[in-house]
Amino acid sequence: KVRMDLLSVEDLTCPVCCEIFSFPVILSCTGHIVSKECLQKFWETRNTQECPICKRRSSKCEPLPNLVLKTLCESFTEKKRQISSTGSEVVCSLHNEHLKLFYLDDKQPVCIVCRDSEKHANHRFCLINEAVSLYKEELNTALESIQEKLKHTKETQAELTERHIKEELKKLHQFLQDEEEASITALRKEEEQKSQMMKEKLEEMNRQISALSDTIKDLEEKMNNSSMSFLNSSWKGKAQSSQQDPQMLSGALINVADHLRNLTFRVWKKMQQLVQNSPVTLDPNTANTCLILSDDLPSLRHSKTQQLVPNNPERFYPYACVLGSEGFNSGTHFWDVDIDFMLGYWSNHRIKPKEGNSFLLHQCLVHVV
Repeated sequence: KVRMDLLSVEDLTCPVCCEIFSFPVILSCTGHIVSKECLQKFWETRNTQECPICKRRSSKCEPLPNLVLKTLCESFTEKKRQISSTGSEVVCSLHNEHLKLFYLDDKQPVCIVCRDSEKHANHRFCLINEAVSLYKEELNTALESIQEKLKHTKETQAELTERHIKEELKKLHQFLQDEEEASITALRKEEEQKSQMMKEKLEEMNRQISALSDTIKDLEEKMNNSSMSFLNSSWKGKAQSSQQDPQMLSGALINVADHLRNLTFRVWKKMQQLVQNSPVTLDPNTANTCLILSDDLPSLRHSKTQQLVPNNPERFYPYACVLGSEGFNSGTHFWDVDIDFMLGYWSNHRIKPKEGNSFLLHQCLVHVV
C-alpha cells in the first residue's frame, strides 16, 4: 500500500498539462505516464503515435491504464476537496498547493505549479499580499468616490426637497395674501357704501332741521303780532308740520357676519383648487433601484439602469415596488392610476422589503394597448 504522505504533487501531476492525473496511462516507450486526454490530443496533431515526453513511437494504440496511480490521484483530489471545504487551509483546487500568487489577467489566486504550467506561459503574476494591497487601494478609492457621490446625492435631494417645499408654501402664502387683500377690499367697499349712505341721510336730516327751524321762527314772529293780525294769519297750517319724525337708518352698520362667517372654511375650499389631485405620495426610501420617482412624488417610471440610492432595509428588492408615505389599517381604498402604454389589474400577492413587515399587494396582469 502506497503512503500518501510519501508522494509529492509532482508525482501525481501530468507532465503535459501540469494538472492532477484524471486517467493516467503508461506508454510502451520507457514507461512514461501521461493523462489519456492529453495523449489523445497530442496524437491528433501528429501523424505518428509517439510519446509526448521522449518522442519515441509507441507500439500500442491503446496504452494501458495505471489504475494504482488513478486511485491515488482520486484519493488526493478527494482529500484536497475536503480540506478546501472545511476552510482550514486555502489551497489550489488543481494541485493542492498553497495559493501564494495572484494571476493578474484573470484576477484569481494560483499556486506555483499553476504559474509554471504551459497554460500560464507568459502570464503576469504577483504575490497574494501585493495583490491584496493593490486591490484594497483600488477599493478604497472606489469607496471614497461612491461615498462622495452618495453625499452629493443626499445634499442634492435635501436641496431639491427644500426648494420644492418653499415653492409650494410660497404658492400658499401668495394665495392667502390674495385672499386677505380681497377680504379687506370687500370690507372697505362696504364701509364706503355705508358711509355714503350715512352722509346722504345726514344731509337729508339737516335739510329737515333747517326747514323746521324756519317754520318755528315764522310762528314765533306771528305770536308777537297784535290780536287781529294773529287771528287773520294762517298759523294753523304752518303749525302742523308735515315732516315725519327721524328714524334710525336701517343697514347703517357693516354686516360683520358676511365677512367673518365660515372665513376659514371658505378660504380652505378655495385653497383646494391649488392642490393637485394626487392623494398618494410615494416614499422614495422604499422604491426599488430600478424605479425613478417624480420630483413631487406622485408618479414614477421604470428604468433599466439602477439608481444610486442608499441600501436601506426599507427598500424593495428584488421586486420593482414602492410604498406610499401613508398607510391604512382597515377599510377599502382605490385610486385612479394613469398608465402609459399598458393596462392591467392585480391579484392578491404578498411581498415585503428586505427587512420589516410584509405588504399585501397584487400580481399585475398586463397587456399592451
